[in-house]
Amino acid sequence: MAKRDFYETLGVSKGASIDEIKKAYRKLAMKYHPDRNPDSKEAEEKFREANDAYDVLKDEQKRAAYDRFGHAAFDGNMGGGPRGGGGGDFGGGFADIFDEMFGDFMGGGGGQRRQSAGTRGSDIRINLEITLEEAFEGKKAQVHVPTSVACEPCNGTGAEPGSQPTTCGTCAGRGRVRQQSGFFTIERTCPRCQGQGRVIEDPCHSCHGQGRIEKNQTLAIQIPAGVEDGTPIRLSGKGEAGLRGGGPGDLYVFISVKAHRFFKREGAHLFCNVPIPMTTAALGGTLEVPVIDGKRARLQIPEGTQNGHSFRLRGKGMSVLRSSARGDLYIQVQVETPVNLTKRQKELLEEFQTESKGQKTSPQSDGFFAKVKEFWDGLTE
Repeated sequence: MAKRDFYETLGVSKGASIDEIKKAYRKLAMKYHPDRNPDSKEAEEKFREANDAYDVLKDEQKRAAYDRFGHAAFDGNMGGGPRGGGGGDFGGGFADIFDEMFGDFMGGGGGQRRQSAGTRGSDIRINLEITLEEAFEGKKAQVHVPTSVACEPCNGTGAEPGSQPTTCGTCAGRGRVRQQSGFFTIERTCPRCQGQGRVIEDPCHSCHGQGRIEKNQTLAIQIPAGVEDGTPIRLSGKGEAGLRGGGPGDLYVFISVKAHRFFKREGAHLFCNVPIPMTTAALGGTLEVPVIDGKRARLQIPEGTQNGHSFRLRGKGMSVLRSSARGDLYIQVQVETPVNLTKRQKELLEEFQTESKGQKTSPQSDGFFAKVKEFWDGLTE
């Protein structure tokens, strides 16, 4: 089943501000939250869709990728975005809004998040610059990522080897404590375990109870042929390690393609301006032009070629992502006026000018000035 457009899901326009997106999401999240709609599969699905949409649109880079590539930016091949399953552990959309609205106060209900399994690590975003040739061919690259990884001595638990975290006695492992105040029950984060549900009596000496340590990682990444500037590539589980045994985040590599000295790119097509001598434009000839794959292509210039004329070379452009097809190469000729002429060259051009009188060797300029003369004559009548 095709996914709904994220903007349509939240009921906002594509140009909506982050405040408008947040307001729309807050309204839907409160309406369809599972605690308010127990046993409603429809409400659960709408809540999940809203959360997935908000997780992407609240993030500037992910939103830019979605605007450009749609849901394809986050499929399994070239991006990973919102995760399914009712709440999304990518950014915690509903938790962001709910904490903003109510802080630590969450009255009653059984829908509070438990954190006894640890806190999921943050996602990491880095930029990787490649050449246009590398974007054409695809390549294997290595990225160096300063991040945190699970502590090996304690296996990410945060407890000294040989010991284990124990259930918090204050909140009985729930991560939150309740306090009765008149008719209201106020629930807040447990002050002893800080919402983890577990406490570490004997912290690991290597990570000081965090369950993770700072480390630089070198990771291999496959860049597909035809990748465009701004494309996100997701490495699942290669982000920051979780806190005290929590799952790792993801790594997002955003591709930046360098400007090329010859070619300009528009999608799968390439454009190249090629200067040619005036004599070649007038008499015709053959040129060899560069192609992105490093080869050469022969281009036949017909007699009387005008400045700015464009020639199309089919199948000589960029690779198309996830396809064997290629775009086209467009060569636009720029007719060059000769400079630094010798005396004899000037004499030859003057002879040509004399010989050309009364002949239609320059039809465009002759036609233009004929129209100008008609214009001037019309003003004097």
